[in-house]
Amino acid sequence: MKGQYFRAGAGAVIVDHKGRVLALERSAAPGAWQLPQGGMMKDEEPLATVLREVEEETGIHEDDLRIMDQYPEPLTYELPVELRSAKTGRGQAHYWFLFRHRAGAPIALPSPGEFQRWQWMTFEELIERVVPFRKPVYTRLNAWMKERRRRSHPIPLWGGL
Repeated sequence: MKGQYFRAGAGAVIVDHKGRVLALERSAAPGAWQLPQGGMMKDEEPLATVLREVEEETGIHEDDLRIMDQYPEPLTYELPVELRSAKTGRGQAHYWFLFRHRAGAPIALPSPGEFQRWQWMTFEELIERVVPFRKPVYTRLNAWMKERRRRSHPIPLWGGL
């Protein structure tokens, strides 16, 4: 029987100076876009996980990111039965972090790699392009970011907080 656990991990909402999010298109599933994310290694903290995954998946070094916030609790999604495995389990439970990308800093997807293309887009555009099982998590993250802006916590320009 395939794993019945939820794999722990971390994800990144990386925004540019216009408030757009960095979206990645999966190599194995053209048209399927998502945020950078990945599984935690044994004894790894969530922030270390997300920084490692972002660099592995996008080539963005942590010096080109500024952490802005963390979602208050892990968010989970259940994988379709055909996508479950001993590695992924029944689904994913991710800690989510909001980062600001330094304008002009390079983004270089490994080739070959998990992703074939990247693009800055609005969160709403990303939600339209994400696979159905991730939509509830992304919708919550989008609402969180909107509430954050409403409470006068705008995403500042790279030069200051």
